[in-house]
Amino acid sequence: MPHLSSRITSINGGGSDGWDVFYRARAMVAAGEPVIELTIGEHDIGTDPAILDAMHRAARAGHTGYASVPGTPALRDSVAARITQHTGIPTGRDNVLITPGGQAALFAAHVACCDPGDRALFIDPYYATYPGTIRAAGAVPHAIPTRAADNFLPDRETLSNAAIAHNATSLLVNSPNNPTGTVYPRDALEGIAQAAQDHDLWVISDEVYDTQIWEGTHISPRALPGMEARTLVVGSMSKSHAMTGSRLGWIVAPEPVIEKLTDLATNTTYGVPGYIQDAAVFALAQGDPLEDAIMAPFRRRRELALGILGGQNLVGHIPCQGAMYLMLDIRGTGLSGEAFANALLDRHRIAVMPGESFGTSAAGHIRVAMTVADDAFASALGTICAFARTLAPAG
Repeated sequence: MPHLSSRITSINGGGSDGWDVFYRARAMVAAGEPVIELTIGEHDIGTDPAILDAMHRAARAGHTGYASVPGTPALRDSVAARITQHTGIPTGRDNVLITPGGQAALFAAHVACCDPGDRALFIDPYYATYPGTIRAAGAVPHAIPTRAADNFLPDRETLSNAAIAHNATSLLVNSPNNPTGTVYPRDALEGIAQAAQDHDLWVISDEVYDTQIWEGTHISPRALPGMEARTLVVGSMSKSHAMTGSRLGWIVAPEPVIEKLTDLATNTTYGVPGYIQDAAVFALAQGDPLEDAIMAPFRRRRELALGILGGQNLVGHIPCQGAMYLMLDIRGTGLSGEAFANALLDRHRIAVMPGESFGTSAAGHIRVAMTVADDAFASALGTICAFARTLAPAG
């Protein structure tokens, strides 16, 4: 047959996509084996029935045809109002493009900012799809390493050096961070903003976990001085409203960027189903009480985890300030994150993500999703710590 394009065959960079342990666990589950899955950020509570009822009403009312490609006016207005309220930056309908989930928004944002061959920076550790998304958009990904000792926070000097060394066009940041749980403080974000302005970078800010804050404050780079005109914010209903399967996200950006992104959407996704958008309008209208209820299990499980981890001294952890994950340091066992995760799955049927799935900076760590019932989560985390003790070298 004719050959496939180099763009699509190079998405994974010639290696693994980072999901190998996850695929193994799912194969076990499909074969009927009981596995506690602590791998992906999938809520265990499901989408609120009231949101599903709103979706059903909208579909039954006939909103099943083509919807406006950049998003329905009602939803764009709702997202704009939410962004204005949360960040203090006046945002209107024309600053918003609705996308089929946050992942599609990440791809579209890089297509908007990068020409083929441009260098696109991102922070290591990173969400596993970042480098592949950048390659799919035709750009060249470059990871900026961080250190566990610094809670995986980037510093301005390293950012500036990377921008110069790679003649970069864009910088992708993510706070609250997946996989580390770190919430970027103001000084780190100011360093990002200064580097972006010094080196004329677009900043693509993945803020899908902005409602899951356990310590500190979420600050959007777009809200910092001089950044509104060079920042594209990626958001989503997936984490804030447990609507992962509804595939409803957005990009917030300057109006000229949204105009061109609408051209891209017209020629790729052709918009998002109207009845799903209507359900999102309903969900956003419920305000903080609904969002608080959705994030409450993760706040609770974080407290459980801190108690369990505080009772031992072998498995370390990066302070979990936000998002639905723990980043655990298992270097004391002498194993890599990948080796530990595979052994844990084989011996205890507990599935976690190796740190190496998220870059070289997270080697020797594992990411644990707090996405099962409290008692099962506490039991699994206790087993992880006990298993680590059996692996630790004597003395």
